[in-house]
This record gives sequence, C-alpha cells and structure tokens, in this order.
Amino acid sequence: MPKPRVLFLDAVGTLFSVKGSVGEVYSQIASEFGVHISSSALNQAFLQSFKASPSPTFPDAEVHDVPDLEYKWWFAIVRETFNKAGALHKFTDFDTFFGELYIHFGTAQPWFVYPDVIPALKNWRSKGIELGIISNFDSRIFSVLRALELQDYFDSITISTQVGAAKPEAKIFGIALAKHNCPAEEAWHVGDSKNDDYYGASSVGMRGVLITRPSEQKVLVGAN
Repeated sequence: MPKPRVLFLDAVGTLFSVKGSVGEVYSQIASEFGVHISSSALNQAFLQSFKASPSPTFPDAEVHDVPDLEYKWWFAIVRETFNKAGALHKFTDFDTFFGELYIHFGTAQPWFVYPDVIPALKNWRSKGIELGIISNFDSRIFSVLRALELQDYFDSITISTQVGAAKPEAKIFGIALAKHNCPAEEAWHVGDSKNDDYYGASSVGMRGVLITRPSEQKVLVGAN
C-alpha cells in the first residue's frame, strides 16, 4: 500500500488524553475551592453535558472573538456538569473556579501522551510524510502541544473553533487539505472516533484509520 503524502491525526484520544478522567481533574480542583464531590459522579455528569452541547463552531465570529466564545462554550458545559452532579450550589465563586480549571487544561499537567506517539511521529517524518492535526479542540491546543513537546512535529493544525466547522463535516477536512495543497486521495486521517474521524475522513475521499484507546491499546499505524 502506498504511503500517504499527508497524514492527519486527531488530538485527544489519539495523540494524548486526560490523566485518569475528566471527573478526577474536576474533583481535584473543586476540592481546592472547598467543594468535595466524587470524581465518578462528575465524570458521568460531564459525559452527559458534553454530549448534549452544540458543536464547538462559531462560523459567524470574528477571529478575535473566538477565544471568548470558546471560554463561554466550556463554561456552560462545566457549569451544567456540576449542576447535574448536585454540587453547583456548593461554590461561593464558581466563575473563579472555572477560570482556574480552564487554564489548567491548557497546560501539560492534566494530559499524558500515548507511548507509541513519538516513535510513530518520528517514523512518519523520516519517511517524508507531512503531518497535520484535525481536531474539535479549542485554541488551547497550541499551548498543550507546546507543553507536551509535540508541536514541532506538525506542519499544520486545523481546529473546529477557528474554521467554523467540526468533524465529521467535510469543510474542516477540506480546509486542512488545502493547507498542504493535497488531494484527498493522497491523505490519511487517524483518529479514535468512528463517526468524526473514520467516516468523516472517508466521506471526503481520504483514507480513514480508526484506533481504539485505551481499552484495546491499538497502536498508531506505521504508514509503511
């Protein structure tokens, strides 16, 4: 099988993930504000709140307004998470808590890089394959990638909040491909979501590659 000219990757769940769970991180930081609630309750509430939220896209926004819109998008999700978990009323200053939580997820501290990622990235780069990221993450991805020492491996980073479209929409894949001046049939996209990554990429003519983490621990493809 011929190697791709450009190989795109998803971010969270493919390159890196949260240490433990989102609920554990929320619980830990909430405890610093005197709010004590189980991580399992928060994790369940977060998954429900996140699933019910609209896509993180702001198609009519000016570029300079995007960071504020991202902040408000996440504020609504986190607020609803603690509301569902029955802990929102326990905060004396939820806004300050959220601000600290939001900054925290823009650092390396809550994340870990999957052990097969760096060897795979080095392998692909050594073969002359261009690398890019296509993600429904927000602008914090840039600081996270720098903190995790991953940014320099990638030639492009395309995120939903900046392009007004989220995976599996064709638009976000098209914008990413245009950055490399690459036809879809010469590109692969690797990700952990069957709908957003595999079917999204396949629908525009790219080769979709699905991995499952962490239960099956499928390693990243070698693109040999």
